[in-house]
Amino acid sequence: MVVLQVKRGDETLFLFETSVNEKSDTVLRDLVAIYNGQLKVQRVCMEIEELAEHGTMLPSEMVGLNDDQIEELKLKDVWADKCIPSGGFSFNKDPLSRRNGQQPTEAMRKVLANAMTDAKAMIDRKLAKSSKALTLKIVEEAMNLLRGAVTIVYPMQLPPHDTIRMEFANMEDLSGTQASKEVIEPSKAQLWFAGKQILMGKILKDYLGGNDKTKVVVKINQLGDGPPAREAVISEHIRRQMMADAFRRQEELKLV
Repeated sequence: MVVLQVKRGDETLFLFETSVNEKSDTVLRDLVAIYNGQLKVQRVCMEIEELAEHGTMLPSEMVGLNDDQIEELKLKDVWADKCIPSGGFSFNKDPLSRRNGQQPTEAMRKVLANAMTDAKAMIDRKLAKSSKALTLKIVEEAMNLLRGAVTIVYPMQLPPHDTIRMEFANMEDLSGTQASKEVIEPSKAQLWFAGKQILMGKILKDYLGGNDKTKVVVKINQLGDGPPAREAVISEHIRRQMMADAFRRQEELKLV
C-alpha cells in the first residue's frame, strides 16, 4: 500500500493508505470526506463543551437576548421542559445567551467529557507523526461515540434547532462562519502532487509511479485556491544541518 501524507497548505492533516492502482476520483472523495469529518468532530466537540456547561440551545428568536428582552417580547423556550438531561440539572447561565443554562449533573458532564477526549484522540492530526493512518470508518466511529454520549445524557434527543443535533443529521448551516472557510466542498476539491494537479479519471500511478510501497506528500484544496506551494526538496531541519556543516568546514579550512 502507498501511504499518502495529506496536507492542506503546510499542515499535515493525516496519513491515508491506498493503492497506486486506485482511481484518483475515489481517493480524492475519501480524502475530502476524512478531512471534512475531522472538522466536524472538532466542531461538535466544541458545541458539546458548551452543552455540558450551559444546556441545550435556545430557539433562534431568543439567542442573544437578555432576560428583560425575553420577558418584554413574551418569548419562551418550549424545549426546556422537554429536554431535561438525565439526572436533572442545575442552573448555569450562558454568558453568550445561546443556551438555556440547564447544566447536566457532574456524572453526565463526565460522560460527555470522556467521549470528547476519545473522539478527539481518534482523529488527531498528531497521529500522522506516529505513522498511524486515518480512515473514514474511524472518523465515523468518532462521531458515533459523540452521538452515543449525547444520547445517554439526552435520551429524548436535543431540540431540533440545536447545532449538535443538526451536525449529527448533516444539516448544519455554516454560512457566514469561519468554519465554512475550512470545509472543502467535494464537487470543488482538488488533489495535487509535486506541484501538479492530479486530474480526475486518472489512476494514481499515472502520477506517483508504480511503486506501491512508498510514502508521498499530496495536498488537497478547493477550486479557486490556486496551486499549493511545492514541497521543499529538503526539510528545514536538514537544511540547517547542511548550513552548519558547511560553516564548520569553512572554519576548518581557515586553520589549514
